[in-house]
Amino acid sequence: MVLRKLAFAAGLAAFALYLWGLLYVLGAILQAEDDGADSSPMLPCRTTNGEEGGPEDPRAAHVVDYSVDFVPLRFVCEMTGGGSYVTNTVPGYVNPAVFGLVLASLGCWVAALVVAPPGPRGVRGPGG
Repeated sequence: MVLRKLAFAAGLAAFALYLWGLLYVLGAILQAEDDGADSSPMLPCRTTNGEEGGPEDPRAAHVVDYSVDFVPLRFVCEMTGGGSYVTNTVPGYVNPAVFGLVLASLGCWVAALVVAPPGPRGVRGPGG
């Protein structure tokens, strides 16, 4: 029972952390879709850290579009000629932590199945 609770808690933490990273990606999408006077090149692709006022990225002059990868969670700037690069929009701890928590959740769930396989409660075995 404890292992199942740990599996649920680790899975819930992984989900919450994934949503935290997704908020960063959604913020970058909103910045990229902003068609204001300062919208070219796209702000998330313009700086190396994905934030306004950060160091300029020389590849930003060649950006024509963007895409989003959901596993691993990241914002990708696509350049002319078919090249692309990943921005630092999502904090560096999000993807490894989500991966680790998902593995911990699966490990606890498998261990819980091995230790106490699901079955009818209160049924006694032979001789008991």
